[in-house]
Amino acid sequence: MSGHSHWATIKHQKGETDIKRGLIFSKMARLISIAVKEKGIDPDKNPKLRLAIEKAKSLNMPKDNVDRAVKKGSGELAEGTQLEETSFEAFGPSGIAVIIETITDNKNRTLSEIKKILNLTNGKLAGEGSVKWLFNRKGVLIANAGQTGKTKEELELMAIEAGAEDTNWHDDSLEVFTKIEDLEKIKGILAEKGLITESVSLDWVAKESIELPEKEKAACEKLFELLDESDSVQDIYSNLKS
Repeated sequence: MSGHSHWATIKHQKGETDIKRGLIFSKMARLISIAVKEKGIDPDKNPKLRLAIEKAKSLNMPKDNVDRAVKKGSGELAEGTQLEETSFEAFGPSGIAVIIETITDNKNRTLSEIKKILNLTNGKLAGEGSVKWLFNRKGVLIANAGQTGKTKEELELMAIEAGAEDTNWHDDSLEVFTKIEDLEKIKGILAEKGLITESVSLDWVAKESIELPEKEKAACEKLFELLDESDSVQDIYSNLKS
């Protein structure tokens, strides 16, 4: 499962130093606002909002920004635009499978942007269902395990015993994959054992990941970078092994 969300992982890791933090905060504000519109302002009764706020905190988004996004979503502050969630399926360089999730106030403009980026990087849009069958929807926890005093093997065993389906490592960051319905429970169990999660999300996880030579991998990363620069793109998932 290691190829689940190549760019989302990088984005999480560089959140502190990215000079485009303003763009990231703008994306998070949209995610929070649309979650509020769907199921209200109470995170305890709105799991999507709870996850969005946790993700915003993990990226050090200021509380004032979070509160403003909640007020926009609830209608307390006028937003001026109607936001819409949509996703696109595509094939990237070397035929990698890509899912692009967006929140936009103009679907046609966003579609045009994504087509342009794909054309620049030897990718192409795919028909609905052409790519998503290669992925499963999973809960994903990311924890920095460097300060726990436990070995990687001990931490992996701890996650599996807590009910996780699989684990993966990015340097000292441990990814824990769960069933969607088990996400909060496993997060709590791991916290009780001293492993505090830095990021919690629902992701598209590749059933099988593919490995590419460095040159081809660099072309894929260029695609991810260009997509991430789009204000409308929220998350990018691929089956590229990172």
